[in-house]
Amino acid sequence: VESINSFIMDECARHPELVGFGTLHPDYENYEAEIARCMAGGLRGMKLHPDFQHFYIDEDRAFRLFTALAGKLPVLVHMGDSRYDYSRPARLENVMKALPDLTVFAAHLGGYERWEEAAGCLYFDNIRFDTSSSLEFLSPEYAAGIIRAFGVQKVFWGTDFPMWNHLKELHNFLELGFSEEENHAILGENFMRFFGL
Repeated sequence: VESINSFIMDECARHPELVGFGTLHPDYENYEAEIARCMAGGLRGMKLHPDFQHFYIDEDRAFRLFTALAGKLPVLVHMGDSRYDYSRPARLENVMKALPDLTVFAAHLGGYERWEEAAGCLYFDNIRFDTSSSLEFLSPEYAAGIIRAFGVQKVFWGTDFPMWNHLKELHNFLELGFSEEENHAILGENFMRFFGL
């Protein structure tokens, strides 16, 4: 945890145009001190990947991290994947109900391969959504419908790394049929407004 966060802080110091997110792990004991160090070092959020880090979003180990971050830093969370149960949208719903001050960026439109579940339960004012690694697998009509249901002003493009071709991801997004103003909002303005850039 510390070495990763130090690397990101160093890169952001060298490249002030970057908005850096650190990381935590549910088994890391000094999480409160590390959150304070990351904030002092200019990081603007945290990224957690329940599937890779092997924890359930709504288990006690994760709750202590979310509680410590609530009202301080947003958390980008990998969401979904039908192969695992760690990051299913219903688990994030439990967290959001318990921690109304927590801000979450729910990657992959709230739940890769669990988009229908996400669309049914993740309507919270303090959730933002990311389009990465989803548009390739959804019809343009279905993807646009999810985005409109969540609210165009709450959706970011590219905050979680697109695992596939970046130009294809952009092409898929531009095929959704949003207006030029909506495209600008999702492609950058929503993110800039959120962080006051």
